[in-house]
Amino acid sequence: MNKTIRQLIAAVALIVPAAGAIASAEGPVLEKAPINVQDTESLQRGAQIFVNNCLSCHSASAMRYNRLTEIGLTEDQIKGNLMLATDKIGEQMNVAMDKKDAKVWFGAVPPDLSVIARSRGADYLYGYLRGFYRDDTRPTGWNNLVFDKVGMPHIMWDWQGEQVLETVKNAEGHEEHKLKLIKAGTLTKLENGKANTAEFDKRMADLTNFMVYMAEPMQVKRQQIGYMVLLFLSLLLLPVSYFLKKEYWKDVH
Repeated sequence: MNKTIRQLIAAVALIVPAAGAIASAEGPVLEKAPINVQDTESLQRGAQIFVNNCLSCHSASAMRYNRLTEIGLTEDQIKGNLMLATDKIGEQMNVAMDKKDAKVWFGAVPPDLSVIARSRGADYLYGYLRGFYRDDTRPTGWNNLVFDKVGMPHIMWDWQGEQVLETVKNAEGHEEHKLKLIKAGTLTKLENGKANTAEFDKRMADLTNFMVYMAEPMQVKRQQIGYMVLLFLSLLLLPVSYFLKKEYWKDVH
């Protein structure tokens, strides 16, 4: 019995610090990402941003170029604007950079982004893409509000500009971290000390939208099939339910 009690105490001692660590490591509140995988124009813009900016270092090996026809692009458009690392439209979206070189240059191989939206979530990606700020203690000069001590540099800083991290007190008197734009980029504005980031946020929403689609390309068709099945079942069951009701209640008046 004493041995069992000691085992229980040891288990609790392991669990309690872990729970405390989780609570203390709680990250910032994530803004809801404006995701709509039915919006083909947004998906097309997101695909272009992904290929031009992300595909230089990150692969998307579970995605093939020819699947982009499902978001309204023609094969000629894909070949002319999006295929930078291959000339075969059926090829996977792989990066040309060698993994050994990547490890030497960055310290680790940049992760494959095929299903990052499923593992991290759309809100996380949307917050991460907009969460870079200047930090002179980091090797790249950048840190991230959502991913502290991130190793990735801010590759779209010319669009967003430069942000700094500020610690402020909220309405309840608790300290919280917020980002402040101090230098405008090509897609942001500073007007009378107030930041206007609407255009940059829209671009990052398009990129997040595409990454959500890329993580499960069949979701659009699956949703369409689901609506059709529900409509079919409704048309089938409504008359059956009506006549069943009449049969049950015909002698009740």
